[in-house]
Amino acid sequence: MTHIDPEALVASLRRLRTSSSATGIVHQLERAVGVVDALFGYSGAGLMFAEEGKDLRYLVATDDRGRSLEGAQLHLGQGPCVSAYEENTAVTSSDVRVDPRWPQLADRLHPEVRAVAGVPVRLGGDPVGTLNVYQSTFYEWDESDVQALYGYADVIEQLLTAAMAAEEKSALADQLQYALDYRVVIERAVGYLMGKHDLTATQAFTGLRKQARDSRRRVADLAAEVLGEGAGEPR
Repeated sequence: MTHIDPEALVASLRRLRTSSSATGIVHQLERAVGVVDALFGYSGAGLMFAEEGKDLRYLVATDDRGRSLEGAQLHLGQGPCVSAYEENTAVTSSDVRVDPRWPQLADRLHPEVRAVAGVPVRLGGDPVGTLNVYQSTFYEWDESDVQALYGYADVIEQLLTAAMAAEEKSALADQLQYALDYRVVIERAVGYLMGKHDLTATQAFTGLRKQARDSRRRVADLAAEVLGEGAGEPR
């Protein structure tokens, strides 16, 4: 049965949930994984994520033994953590070195990696990686272990969701700032086209936008070019 220090767990979750975005998502995930083994009394922990091709990749491990576990699974394409990702459910092994489900795994593991458990890390219900822990001796995982890991995987999922939201907000802020920075350029280009071609403001802007779209360029870039050409015309 898992033994957890309640005060340490609450303090850890509070720090993770309130971490400044300036620390970066990778640093926050490293911190999250770094406290799992200490809080739950496991020998080590790690985190793997899927790339675009849905192949898992190592991200964080608390020690060399954990890295051997993740590296062996990635090399062979099999193991409890790979299965947890592929099946989108918790997978455990009381002694992975003699587990018949993955007969080739033992030869590639550190000798002190024995019992292994993995749970999926999800976004929108779909697995995007796994949170993995191991024990250096034979260990019978029970429901309290699995629920504890799912609970911490949920914290990691919240970190990922917050990071994605922050990135979206940052992208929107950049777009708004771009629009503000180049508003004057666009307005000047519209005014130039109105005078040169006897157009209304709506006609000038619509034409500018259509030309930018047809040439797959930004309106501001085309506006700057129009102004540059206008400045080079003989007076």
